[in-house]
Amino acid sequence: MTIMIAPSILNADFSRLGEEVTAIATADRVHVDIMDGHFVPNLSFGPDIAKTVDQLTDQHMEFHLMIEKPELWVERYIEAGADTVIFHAEATSDPVALAHDIHARGARAAFAVKPGTPIEPYLKDLSDFDQVLVMSVEPGFGGQSFMTDQLDKVRTLRTYIDENKLDVLVDIDGGVNLETIKLAAEAGVDVAVVGSAIYKSGDPEATIAQLREILA
Repeated sequence: MTIMIAPSILNADFSRLGEEVTAIATADRVHVDIMDGHFVPNLSFGPDIAKTVDQLTDQHMEFHLMIEKPELWVERYIEAGADTVIFHAEATSDPVALAHDIHARGARAAFAVKPGTPIEPYLKDLSDFDQVLVMSVEPGFGGQSFMTDQLDKVRTLRTYIDENKLDVLVDIDGGVNLETIKLAAEAGVDVAVVGSAIYKSGDPEATIAQLREILA
């Protein structure tokens, strides 16, 4: 299984946004974190900046909505260029209905869970989704340490998806670096979201190459 690398631009230098997006051109997809200051204690940016990022690259765009009432915003972010919309299961009362709405608008649907949210209640609904994102840090800020206990959720998802022959990707997001990506790979992830480890390295392209070497 080839694990996809999805750099998060949360740690990019936004004064050089075009250069920073070009620097991750060898990645498999681009991960864009949207924060509203309510669902998580931080603000990032909105649809206009997200659309700008989409215009800078032909890569697959994941928009991770760490916002309250995501059902009010998915249309805007799909219009801004999202290929995959990731919303938090904790932020909406009906994740399946929201997934159907996202699909109807032509995008892939994914849900994310915080570290304190068990994954088991959502297993029965996995067939309605294209991806599941396991947060391995508390959402809101980059640069946090990887929470290894969250790999139990990855293993649970991997087992359920494989046993039921579902076409659903498993993402890991938070504290992923040159060391922890090996743990994530062993647990069974399909997509690794990597933020500060890429953008704080000084050479994003070289770091992506290192991550691929480790995974190989």
